[in-house]
Amino acid sequence: MKVLVADDSRVMRQIVVRTLRQAGYDWWEITEATDGAEALEVVNSDPELALVLSDWNMPNMTGIQLLHAMRQQGSDLPFGFVTSEGSTEMREQAEAAGALFLIAKPFSAEVFRDTIDPFLA
Repeated sequence: MKVLVADDSRVMRQIVVRTLRQAGYDWWEITEATDGAEALEVVNSDPELALVLSDWNMPNMTGIQLLHAMRQQGSDLPFGFVTSEGSTEMREQAEAAGALFLIAKPFSAEVFRDTIDPFLA
């Protein structure tokens, strides 16, 4: 399964990838993007992509802007946020835009499994 992890922090991308591996998703083929604009390019160029995990706050294009752009283009690619904030307002915006979930930092492999597994069935 091909997965895109978008975050402007290289360290945070590494943490997300490591946590995914610890959660048992070590069979995933993970691509990384440094912001929403780069992520949108990957989404548009890789038809095998199966899931996008994105930070909310990024330069050039935020995660919520990325999700809106994807949906405006007709993409129904599964999308989840992994971000530092998890306010009720952000969760409502994410859900309204079509995100499957929002995982707030700090997180664990167990949180990833409990959140992501229901969408893989």
